[in-house]
Amino acid sequence: MEDLLREYAPVLILMALAVGLGLILILAAVVLAVRNPYPEKVSAYECGFNAFDDARMKFDVRFYLVAILFIIFDLEIAFLFPWAVAFSEISMVAFWSMMVFLGVLAAGFTYEWKKGAMEWE
Repeated sequence: MEDLLREYAPVLILMALAVGLGLILILAAVVLAVRNPYPEKVSAYECGFNAFDDARMKFDVRFYLVAILFIIFDLEIAFLFPWAVAFSEISMVAFWSMMVFLGVLAAGFTYEWKKGAMEWE
């Protein structure tokens, strides 16, 4: 049991430092923050446009397209990084399955591009 604790000691120390630093920064923000509320600052903020009264009011669908674009690139990085780290040890099946995954992501990116998500007015 002592060997196990010795092996995990650096991880526990790092976690304690992370939690401690997080608490220090949160407390510093609470203590040192300038509090100057005004109506525009405390107003509701939603999706980059002003709040509205009618929930059925139409708004631009490009907000959703940008969110989809973010998810596409986020997923790509989340799956590509471990794949690239272990690239020298993967099989051809793993290689081609990643190529299929990248093809699906490329199709999603192409769809976003054709819909005009890259053009913001």
